[in-house]
Amino acid sequence: MANEGIEIEGLVFSASEADAAMSASRAVTPDLVEDDLALDRSLRPKLLADYAGQEKVKDSLSVLIEAAKARGESVDHILFSGPPGLGKTTLATVVANELHASIRTTSGPAIERTGDLAAILTNLEEGDVLFIDEIHRLNRMVEEVLYPALEDFVLDIVVGKGPAARSIRLDLPRFTLIGATTRTGLLTGPLRDRFGMLFRLDYYTPDELATIVCRSASILDIGIEQDGALEIARRSRGTPRLANRLLKRVRDWAQVRGDGTIDEDVAAQALSFFEVDSLGLDIMDNRILELLAVQFAGRPVGLTTLASALSEDPETLEDVYEPYLLQQGLMIRTPRGRQATERTYDHLGIAVPPTN
Repeated sequence: MANEGIEIEGLVFSASEADAAMSASRAVTPDLVEDDLALDRSLRPKLLADYAGQEKVKDSLSVLIEAAKARGESVDHILFSGPPGLGKTTLATVVANELHASIRTTSGPAIERTGDLAAILTNLEEGDVLFIDEIHRLNRMVEEVLYPALEDFVLDIVVGKGPAARSIRLDLPRFTLIGATTRTGLLTGPLRDRFGMLFRLDYYTPDELATIVCRSASILDIGIEQDGALEIARRSRGTPRLANRLLKRVRDWAQVRGDGTIDEDVAAQALSFFEVDSLGLDIMDNRILELLAVQFAGRPVGLTTLASALSEDPETLEDVYEPYLLQQGLMIRTPRGRQATERTYDHLGIAVPPTN
Protein backbone atom coordinates (compact mmCIF):
# COMPACT_ATOMS: atom_id res chain seq x y z
CA MET A 1 0.00 0.00 0.00
CA ALA A 2 1.25 3.52 -0.69
CA ASN A 3 0.72 4.69 2.88
CA GLU A 4 2.27 1.68 4.58
CA GLY A 5 5.70 1.90 6.09
CA ILE A 6 8.80 0.12 4.82
CA GLU A 7 10.95 -1.83 7.25
CA ILE A 8 14.71 -1.24 7.25
CA GLU A 9 16.95 -2.69 9.93
CA GLY A 10 13.94 -3.19 12.18
CA LEU A 11 12.69 0.38 11.70
CA VAL A 12 9.57 1.47 9.84
CA PHE A 13 9.85 4.45 7.51
CA SER A 14 7.71 6.11 4.91
CA ALA A 15 8.72 5.39 1.31
CA SER A 16 10.60 8.68 0.94
CA GLU A 17 12.37 8.21 4.26
CA ALA A 18 13.31 4.66 3.28
CA ASP A 19 14.94 5.79 0.05
CA ALA A 20 17.00 8.38 1.92
CA ALA A 21 17.89 5.94 4.68
CA MET A 22 19.13 3.26 2.28
CA SER A 23 21.13 5.87 0.37
CA ALA A 24 22.82 7.05 3.57
CA SER A 25 23.46 3.48 4.66
CA ARG A 26 25.27 2.74 1.42
CA ALA A 27 27.35 5.90 1.85
CA VAL A 28 28.72 4.78 5.21
CA THR A 29 31.34 2.04 5.19
CA PRO A 30 33.34 0.34 7.97
CA ASP A 31 36.53 2.07 6.88
CA LEU A 32 37.27 5.73 6.36
CA VAL A 33 36.60 6.12 2.64
CA GLU A 34 36.68 9.85 1.96
CA ASP A 35 39.81 11.14 0.27
CA ASP A 36 41.16 13.93 2.42
CA LEU A 37 41.70 16.32 -0.51
CA ALA A 38 43.94 13.90 -2.41
CA LEU A 39 46.17 12.98 0.54
CA ASP A 40 47.27 9.39 0.03
CA ARG A 41 45.90 7.15 2.78
CA SER A 42 49.21 5.33 2.99
CA LEU A 43 50.84 8.51 4.32
CA ARG A 44 48.44 8.83 7.24
CA PRO A 45 49.73 7.61 10.61
CA LYS A 46 47.77 4.74 12.10
CA LEU A 47 48.62 5.17 15.80
CA LEU A 48 49.31 8.06 18.19
CA ALA A 49 52.97 7.06 18.37
CA ASP A 50 53.32 7.68 14.62
CA TYR A 51 51.45 10.99 14.67
CA ALA A 52 53.82 13.99 14.60
CA GLY A 53 52.86 17.29 16.22
CA GLN A 54 49.80 18.33 18.25
CA GLU A 55 51.54 17.02 21.39
CA LYS A 56 49.00 18.30 23.91
CA VAL A 57 46.10 16.85 21.92
CA LYS A 58 47.89 13.51 21.64
CA ASP A 59 48.65 13.39 25.37
CA SER A 60 45.03 14.14 26.24
CA LEU A 61 43.72 11.53 23.79
CA SER A 62 46.13 8.95 25.16
CA VAL A 63 44.77 9.44 28.68
CA LEU A 64 41.14 9.27 27.49
CA ILE A 65 41.72 6.13 25.46
CA GLU A 66 43.67 4.27 28.14
CA ALA A 67 41.09 5.12 30.80
CA ALA A 68 38.19 4.01 28.59
CA LYS A 69 39.92 0.75 27.67
CA ALA A 70 40.66 0.00 31.33
CA ARG A 71 36.97 0.47 32.20
CA GLY A 72 35.77 -1.42 29.15
CA GLU A 73 33.76 1.61 28.00
CA SER A 74 33.52 3.75 24.90
CA VAL A 75 35.49 6.97 24.78
CA ASP A 76 33.43 10.10 25.34
CA HIS A 77 32.37 12.03 22.25
CA ILE A 78 35.17 14.15 20.76
CA LEU A 79 35.15 17.32 18.66
CA PHE A 80 38.19 18.33 16.58
CA SER A 81 38.30 21.87 15.24
CA GLY A 82 40.82 23.90 13.29
CA PRO A 83 41.76 24.98 9.76
CA PRO A 84 41.64 22.47 6.89
CA GLY A 85 44.52 20.06 6.42
CA LEU A 86 45.73 19.79 10.01
CA GLY A 87 44.82 16.13 10.51
CA LYS A 88 41.31 16.04 12.00
CA THR A 89 40.27 13.11 9.80
CA THR A 90 43.54 11.32 10.46
CA LEU A 91 43.16 11.75 14.23
CA ALA A 92 39.67 10.25 14.07
CA THR A 93 41.13 7.17 12.39
CA VAL A 94 43.95 7.03 14.93
CA VAL A 95 41.49 7.09 17.82
CA ALA A 96 39.53 4.21 16.27
CA ASN A 97 42.72 2.22 15.71
CA GLU A 98 43.87 2.79 19.29
CA LEU A 99 40.48 1.56 20.51
CA HIS A 100 40.62 -1.44 18.13
CA ALA A 101 37.22 -0.27 16.89
CA SER A 102 35.60 0.03 13.48
CA ILE A 103 35.18 3.55 12.15
CA ARG A 104 32.29 4.67 9.99
CA THR A 105 32.38 8.01 8.27
CA THR A 106 30.02 10.52 6.75
CA SER A 107 29.73 14.30 6.58
CA GLY A 108 27.24 16.86 7.78
CA PRO A 109 25.87 17.79 4.33
CA ALA A 110 25.37 14.09 3.44
CA ILE A 111 22.88 13.56 6.29
CA GLU A 112 19.92 15.38 4.78
CA ARG A 113 17.03 13.74 6.66
CA THR A 114 16.34 12.07 9.97
CA GLY A 115 15.98 8.78 8.09
CA ASP A 116 19.59 9.10 6.94
CA LEU A 117 20.78 9.46 10.51
CA ALA A 118 18.57 6.61 11.72
CA ALA A 119 20.06 4.27 9.11
CA ILE A 120 23.58 5.22 10.12
CA LEU A 121 23.05 4.90 13.86
CA THR A 122 21.19 1.60 13.71
CA ASN A 123 24.00 0.06 11.68
CA LEU A 124 26.58 0.84 14.38
CA GLU A 125 27.87 -1.88 16.65
CA GLU A 126 29.00 -1.70 20.27
CA GLY A 127 32.13 0.40 20.60
CA ASP A 128 32.13 1.70 17.02
CA VAL A 129 33.43 5.16 16.15
CA LEU A 130 31.22 7.38 14.00
CA PHE A 131 33.09 10.22 12.32
CA ILE A 132 31.09 13.18 10.98
CA ASP A 133 33.14 15.67 9.00
CA GLU A 134 31.87 19.25 8.59
CA ILE A 135 29.54 18.60 11.49
CA HIS A 136 28.62 22.30 11.66
CA ARG A 137 26.65 21.77 8.43
CA LEU A 138 24.20 19.27 9.92
CA ASN A 139 20.54 19.91 9.18
CA ARG A 140 18.85 21.29 12.30
CA MET A 141 16.11 18.63 12.30
CA VAL A 142 18.77 15.93 12.07
CA GLU A 143 20.69 17.58 14.88
CA GLU A 144 17.67 17.39 17.17
CA VAL A 145 17.43 13.64 16.62
CA LEU A 146 21.15 13.29 17.34
CA TYR A 147 20.92 14.79 20.86
CA PRO A 148 19.34 11.78 22.64
CA ALA A 149 21.60 9.45 20.68
CA LEU A 150 24.66 11.21 22.09
CA GLU A 151 23.39 11.57 25.65
CA ASP A 152 21.33 8.45 26.31
CA PHE A 153 22.15 6.23 23.31
CA VAL A 154 18.53 6.09 22.23
CA LEU A 155 16.89 7.05 18.97
CA ASP A 156 13.51 8.83 19.00
CA ILE A 157 11.84 8.83 15.60
CA VAL A 158 8.35 9.59 14.36
CA VAL A 159 6.92 7.23 11.76
CA GLY A 160 3.88 7.91 9.64
CA LYS A 161 2.00 11.17 9.14
CA GLY A 162 -1.13 12.79 10.41
CA PRO A 163 -3.39 10.89 12.85
CA ALA A 164 -1.49 7.65 12.20
CA ALA A 165 1.87 9.10 13.23
CA ARG A 166 3.54 7.59 16.26
CA SER A 167 6.83 7.97 18.09
CA ILE A 168 9.09 5.05 18.83
CA ARG A 169 12.27 4.88 20.92
CA LEU A 170 15.06 2.47 20.03
CA ASP A 171 18.11 1.61 22.11
CA LEU A 172 21.45 2.14 20.37
CA PRO A 173 24.80 0.50 21.06
CA ARG A 174 27.25 2.67 22.96
CA PHE A 175 29.39 4.39 20.37
CA THR A 176 31.80 7.30 20.14
CA LEU A 177 30.99 10.25 17.91
CA ILE A 178 33.96 12.19 16.58
CA GLY A 179 33.04 15.45 14.92
CA ALA A 180 35.30 17.67 12.83
CA THR A 181 34.71 21.30 11.97
CA THR A 182 36.61 24.18 10.46
CA ARG A 183 34.10 26.68 11.86
CA THR A 184 33.38 26.13 15.53
CA GLY A 185 31.33 29.31 15.68
CA LEU A 186 28.68 27.78 13.44
CA LEU A 187 28.03 24.90 15.85
CA THR A 188 24.91 25.31 17.95
CA GLY A 189 25.39 25.47 21.71
CA PRO A 190 23.38 22.30 22.46
CA LEU A 191 25.42 20.23 20.00
CA ARG A 192 28.76 21.59 21.19
CA ASP A 193 27.85 20.90 24.82
CA ARG A 194 27.25 17.21 24.11
CA PHE A 195 30.90 16.61 23.29
CA GLY A 196 32.94 15.46 26.28
CA MET A 197 36.21 16.81 24.87
CA LEU A 198 36.90 19.65 22.45
CA PHE A 199 40.34 19.86 20.82
CA ARG A 200 41.63 22.74 18.75
CA LEU A 201 44.35 21.75 16.27
CA ASP A 202 47.04 24.37 15.65
CA TYR A 203 49.37 24.95 12.72
CA TYR A 204 52.52 22.82 12.76
CA THR A 205 56.07 24.09 13.22
CA PRO A 206 58.60 23.63 10.39
CA ASP A 207 60.46 20.99 12.45
CA GLU A 208 57.23 19.00 12.97
CA LEU A 209 56.42 19.23 9.28
CA ALA A 210 59.95 18.17 8.36
CA THR A 211 59.43 15.02 10.45
CA ILE A 212 56.18 14.35 8.58
CA VAL A 213 57.86 14.95 5.21
CA CYS A 214 60.70 12.53 6.06
CA ARG A 215 58.21 9.86 7.15
CA SER A 216 56.15 10.31 3.96
CA ALA A 217 59.31 10.22 1.82
CA SER A 218 60.28 6.93 3.45
CA ILE A 219 56.84 5.43 2.70
CA LEU A 220 56.97 6.67 -0.92
CA ASP A 221 60.60 5.54 -1.28
CA ILE A 222 61.87 9.03 -2.05
CA GLY A 223 65.50 9.95 -1.39
CA ILE A 224 65.49 13.10 0.75
CA GLU A 225 67.95 14.94 2.96
CA GLN A 226 67.00 16.70 6.19
CA ASP A 227 67.62 20.17 4.77
CA GLY A 228 65.43 19.32 1.78
CA ALA A 229 62.61 18.18 4.06
CA LEU A 230 62.96 21.38 6.09
CA GLU A 231 62.79 23.54 2.96
CA ILE A 232 59.53 21.84 1.94
CA ALA A 233 58.25 22.21 5.50
CA ARG A 234 58.97 25.96 5.58
CA ARG A 235 56.82 26.46 2.48
CA SER A 236 53.93 24.26 3.64
CA ARG A 237 51.97 26.90 5.55
CA GLY A 238 52.04 24.85 8.76
CA THR A 239 49.81 22.20 7.15
CA PRO A 240 50.69 18.47 6.80
CA ARG A 241 48.32 17.99 3.87
CA LEU A 242 50.11 20.68 1.89
CA ALA A 243 53.53 19.36 2.97
CA ASN A 244 52.73 15.93 1.53
CA ARG A 245 51.34 17.47 -1.63
CA LEU A 246 54.46 19.58 -2.15
CA LEU A 247 56.68 16.57 -1.45
CA LYS A 248 55.07 14.73 -4.36
CA ARG A 249 55.57 17.69 -6.68
CA VAL A 250 59.21 18.12 -5.64
CA ARG A 251 59.72 14.38 -6.19
CA ASP A 252 58.42 14.78 -9.76
CA TRP A 253 60.73 17.73 -10.43
CA ALA A 254 63.76 15.97 -8.92
CA GLN A 255 63.05 12.91 -11.04
CA VAL A 256 62.87 14.88 -14.28
CA ARG A 257 65.31 17.75 -13.69
CA GLY A 258 67.64 16.24 -11.08
CA ASP A 259 69.03 12.92 -9.93
CA GLY A 260 65.94 11.97 -7.90
CA THR A 261 67.38 13.00 -4.52
CA ILE A 262 65.82 15.97 -2.73
CA ASP A 263 68.17 18.37 -0.96
CA GLU A 264 67.67 22.01 0.00
CA ASP A 265 68.61 23.40 -3.42
CA VAL A 266 66.48 20.92 -5.33
CA ALA A 267 63.49 21.60 -3.06
CA ALA A 268 63.88 25.37 -3.44
CA GLN A 269 64.20 25.19 -7.23
CA ALA A 270 61.28 22.80 -7.57
CA LEU A 271 58.94 24.85 -5.40
CA SER A 272 59.90 28.06 -7.19
CA PHE A 273 59.14 26.28 -10.47
CA PHE A 274 55.68 25.40 -9.13
CA GLU A 275 55.25 29.05 -7.99
CA VAL A 276 55.35 28.47 -4.24
CA ASP A 277 57.52 31.20 -2.78
CA SER A 278 59.76 31.24 0.29
CA LEU A 279 56.83 32.03 2.61
CA GLY A 280 54.70 29.25 1.15
CA LEU A 281 52.47 31.68 -0.76
CA ASP A 282 51.03 30.53 -4.07
CA ILE A 283 49.63 32.49 -7.03
CA MET A 284 46.30 33.23 -5.33
CA ASP A 285 47.93 34.40 -2.10
CA ASN A 286 50.19 36.83 -3.96
CA ARG A 287 47.28 37.98 -6.10
CA ILE A 288 45.37 38.86 -2.91
CA LEU A 289 48.36 40.83 -1.61
CA GLU A 290 48.82 42.64 -4.92
CA LEU A 291 45.15 43.68 -4.94
CA LEU A 292 45.40 45.05 -1.40
CA ALA A 293 48.71 46.79 -1.90
CA VAL A 294 48.53 48.00 -5.51
CA GLN A 295 45.01 48.06 -6.90
CA PHE A 296 43.45 49.33 -3.66
CA ALA A 297 46.60 51.25 -2.69
CA GLY A 298 46.61 50.00 0.90
CA ARG A 299 43.06 51.15 1.64
CA PRO A 300 40.72 48.88 3.62
CA VAL A 301 38.74 46.52 1.39
CA GLY A 302 35.53 44.66 2.25
CA LEU A 303 35.53 40.87 1.99
CA THR A 304 32.83 40.83 -0.70
CA THR A 305 34.67 43.42 -2.79
CA LEU A 306 37.93 41.52 -2.49
CA ALA A 307 36.24 38.23 -3.40
CA SER A 308 34.61 39.81 -6.45
CA ALA A 309 37.92 41.19 -7.65
CA LEU A 310 39.42 37.71 -7.36
CA SER A 311 36.37 35.91 -8.83
CA GLU A 312 36.41 33.77 -5.71
CA ASP A 313 33.80 32.74 -3.17
CA PRO A 314 33.94 34.93 -0.01
CA GLU A 315 33.79 31.89 2.29
CA THR A 316 36.69 30.24 0.48
CA LEU A 317 38.68 33.44 0.74
CA GLU A 318 37.92 33.73 4.45
CA ASP A 319 38.47 30.06 5.35
CA VAL A 320 41.29 28.99 3.05
CA TYR A 321 43.48 31.99 2.28
CA GLU A 322 43.04 34.58 5.00
CA PRO A 323 44.13 32.58 8.09
CA TYR A 324 47.69 32.06 6.86
CA LEU A 325 48.05 35.63 5.55
CA LEU A 326 46.86 36.95 8.91
CA GLN A 327 49.18 34.60 10.76
CA GLN A 328 52.14 35.81 8.70
CA GLY A 329 51.29 39.46 9.32
CA LEU A 330 50.67 40.07 5.62
CA MET A 331 47.08 41.20 6.14
CA ILE A 332 45.04 42.76 8.92
CA ARG A 333 41.32 42.99 9.50
CA THR A 334 39.94 46.36 10.45
CA PRO A 335 36.35 47.48 11.07
CA ARG A 336 36.41 48.91 7.55
CA GLY A 337 37.83 45.80 5.82
CA ARG A 338 41.01 43.93 4.91
CA GLN A 339 44.21 45.89 4.62
CA ALA A 340 47.81 45.30 3.56
CA THR A 341 50.66 45.68 6.08
CA GLU A 342 54.21 46.99 5.73
CA ARG A 343 55.40 43.40 5.49
CA THR A 344 53.17 42.98 2.44
CA TYR A 345 55.05 45.72 0.61
CA ASP A 346 58.40 44.28 1.67
CA HIS A 347 57.36 40.87 0.38
CA LEU A 348 56.16 42.27 -2.94
CA GLY A 349 59.19 44.54 -3.25
CA ILE A 350 57.22 47.74 -3.74
CA ALA A 351 57.14 51.04 -1.88
CA VAL A 352 54.53 51.80 0.75
CA PRO A 353 52.08 54.36 -0.70
CA PRO A 354 52.06 57.76 1.02
CA THR A 355 49.28 58.36 3.49
CA ASN A 356 46.88 61.25 2.93
